[in-house]
Amino acid sequence: MSAKETYDLVIIGSGPGGYVAAIRAAQLGMRVAVVEKDASLGGVCTLRGCIPTKALLHTADLLEEARHGADVGVAARDVRLDLAAAMKHKAKVVRQSSNGVAYLMKKNNVDVRTGFGSLIDGNTVSVVAADGTETKVAARFVLIATGSKPRGLPSTATDHETILDSDSILEIKEVPKSLLVVGSGAVGVEFASVFARFGSKVSMVEMLPRLVPLEDEEVSKELQASFRKHGIACSVDTKIERVEKTAAGVEVIARTNGGKTESIKAEKMLVAIGRQPLSEKIGLEKLGVATERGYISIDGNCRTNVPSVFAIGDVVPTPWLAHVASAEGIVAVETMAGVETRPLNYDQVPGCTYCHPEVASIGLTEAKARERGHDVQIGKFPFSAVGKARVMNDTEGFVKIVTDKKYGEVLGVHIVGPRATDLIAEAGAAMNLEATAEDLVRTIHAHPTLSEAVHGAAEAAATGHAIHI
Repeated sequence: MSAKETYDLVIIGSGPGGYVAAIRAAQLGMRVAVVEKDASLGGVCTLRGCIPTKALLHTADLLEEARHGADVGVAARDVRLDLAAAMKHKAKVVRQSSNGVAYLMKKNNVDVRTGFGSLIDGNTVSVVAADGTETKVAARFVLIATGSKPRGLPSTATDHETILDSDSILEIKEVPKSLLVVGSGAVGVEFASVFARFGSKVSMVEMLPRLVPLEDEEVSKELQASFRKHGIACSVDTKIERVEKTAAGVEVIARTNGGKTESIKAEKMLVAIGRQPLSEKIGLEKLGVATERGYISIDGNCRTNVPSVFAIGDVVPTPWLAHVASAEGIVAVETMAGVETRPLNYDQVPGCTYCHPEVASIGLTEAKARERGHDVQIGKFPFSAVGKARVMNDTEGFVKIVTDKKYGEVLGVHIVGPRATDLIAEAGAAMNLEATAEDLVRTIHAHPTLSEAVHGAAEAAATGHAIHI
């Protein structure tokens, strides 16, 4: 069966990598089709990831703020969670976001094909609809943006009733009395933060020595202290040995690195140990597309070893972040179109975790900077010394800036505290422009704002003495 239509580009997947790439390609004059297996557009981020989880986190933030409203003169009676209403709000936000992607496809004249997409060859994609009907689409280039799915425990099946993953917990109908979270990356700590404030007794188990193990060590320490202060039990350096389902939920036997075992019982368990690429059954093997551990190998311009095939997002071995996928999509299509582009500097990717307190970072941790041979100068500034944080009654955490002592160049910025995920944007701009701590000091920061914590940390890094502490 020959291809019925020919495009400049066919994209498999409509997540933040796929749909952004489609729009940029259309802007460059390419004729584009997007193949999506889900009935709605937007991918994991929109449908089962970033957007719905942040909707629930916003509910948790408001709930906690209302509970403590009397501290700032707003006393509210009968403050309680309405989970059904929270889920309705979540669904509304997801629907609006997905509809927004569909609108952008239409506006940019991108054709959308619903069905499972796979490669027949380097220039042809098979699209199999839910009813089994197959169509074939030809293109000069193919971009794989199929994303990822939650990774399960090797010895324990995820039943989506008692043992949940990040997809199924989004559809939960009641707040569990107790919740065990396995894994303390962004997904784990965000859901722990949500359900602890919703009223669950939350426990966390992390195999590595600290929470959010990819973050700077001082940030991990601060977050763990905050979690414990707010009633979240944290067991780090601890492995799950056995999981047993019981009449009341689950019982987990865990062993610490020192050999001590403990039993943890909970009504529900969330497995949040990472994600795995959706690279199976999409035709990679027959084309000889190079992969490693399921991830598609790419060069700096997102090109695979098959010249007409590119790949981006969670299906390649780069950070599992929506904004990374979007940026990679732009690089990929600009490469295809032959216009000037700039490969990503993965040392300058912001990471944001929306638990409470929020965590955000960009660049090198202190340990990584020293490992790379830098003579490191550190500047820290606590939110407790920031007037706006005191106004907000939210003073946990700090800003930490890692600089090179010789030149003062900013190597990394690490934030734990209020609005950290918004504040990190300044650090991204500074690092992209190769700014020094002195440049940040000489940048006037408005008062009163939370950004003054960044300014204070820069003062400490540049001069050794912050003015306001």
